[in-house]
Amino acid sequence: MTRVLLSTYGTRGDVEPLVALAAELQALGADVRMCTPPDEEFTDRLAGLGIEAVPAGPPVRALMRPAAPPTAAELARYRAELLETQFAVLPAAARGCAALVAAGLAQVAARSVAEAAGIPYVYATYAAVNLPSPHHAPPPRPGWPEPSGPDHAARWERDAQRVNAQFREPLNAHRAALGLPPVGNVRDHVCSDRPWLAADPVLGPWPGGPGPEVVQTGAWTRADERPLPAELAEFLAAGPPPVYVGFGSIGPAPDIARWSVEVSRVRGYRVLVSRGWAELAVDGCFAIGDVNHQRLFPRLAAVVHHGGAGTTQTAARAGVPQVVVPVRVADNPYWAGRVAAHRTGAALDGPTATRESLAAAFDTALAPEIRERAKVLGAKIRTDGAATAARRLLDELR
Repeated sequence: MTRVLLSTYGTRGDVEPLVALAAELQALGADVRMCTPPDEEFTDRLAGLGIEAVPAGPPVRALMRPAAPPTAAELARYRAELLETQFAVLPAAARGCAALVAAGLAQVAARSVAEAAGIPYVYATYAAVNLPSPHHAPPPRPGWPEPSGPDHAARWERDAQRVNAQFREPLNAHRAALGLPPVGNVRDHVCSDRPWLAADPVLGPWPGGPGPEVVQTGAWTRADERPLPAELAEFLAAGPPPVYVGFGSIGPAPDIARWSVEVSRVRGYRVLVSRGWAELAVDGCFAIGDVNHQRLFPRLAAVVHHGGAGTTQTAARAGVPQVVVPVRVADNPYWAGRVAAHRTGAALDGPTATRESLAAAFDTALAPEIRERAKVLGAKIRTDGAATAARRLLDELR
């Protein structure tokens, strides 16, 4: 039986796409082993699906604590420790595997481990903005200043320098111990010459042009069959479609959740608040925990969120208008921009948002023409990305 090692480190938005890929690989007869953070919600999730879990790195919730975001020095230490952990854990996890699929730039050791084991390596990312291109600037990375420069090429060069400063020396020390040659550009080494883009080709296409040879498979999603909790179903049935306010694992800028509720109510909408990892709570609102967004979102008037790839994809597929209020981190601003570009909602800069700018964004997103455009886009969103990627991977291994 073909066995594949999948590896990532991050929040639920980083883990769930790989879970979808794992399920499709299993359906095609492959065995799957998966490295994730050691948080119970991830290891329990994998155990329930019959996926062998290999914990690697510190618990990710400790990094996302809303009361005290990690400092740049703390993040640098976490990155250094994660690299050491990967070289300690991944070689054994890769034993007996036919390929290693790594998702996210944090998987710095993965390609070296695959090289040493003599197995194919696939790098996957969930947003085009994470790959070097003259068509966009690099995404903001936690703990590092946003790259500046006269053009995108200069910014990508500065981004590569920062990645090298953190990782090149320790990475090459490990590679030397494995009998592997040194790496000059760590970021491009991790991304490889042929990365896979697990994003919908309509919602978030690869812009083409100079850059790596990108394989766009479509977003890696899995059908969620869970029913909505009875109390939530009753709430939805008791009135018109409400507005959803939720920021996943991200702690939103101060007052954003409260303002979103106030602005919605002034316009006559009921509101659902998703507690998320930040444990959001707004007085008088119906609060929900982890529920099936695939069932919930089509029943909403609008979705207010942080711009995570998974939330943006699910809301787009549901055909519902979006108000995206991202923090300046990772691909969140990119997805906010994609919603604005498709004119299926409105986007704000989270750190500089005001109650007035949020109100204007609501008026834009809730306009009838925006709702109609969102429905048209929703009909174009593909759902077979994980299956496409699983078939492609196993075909290439054969």
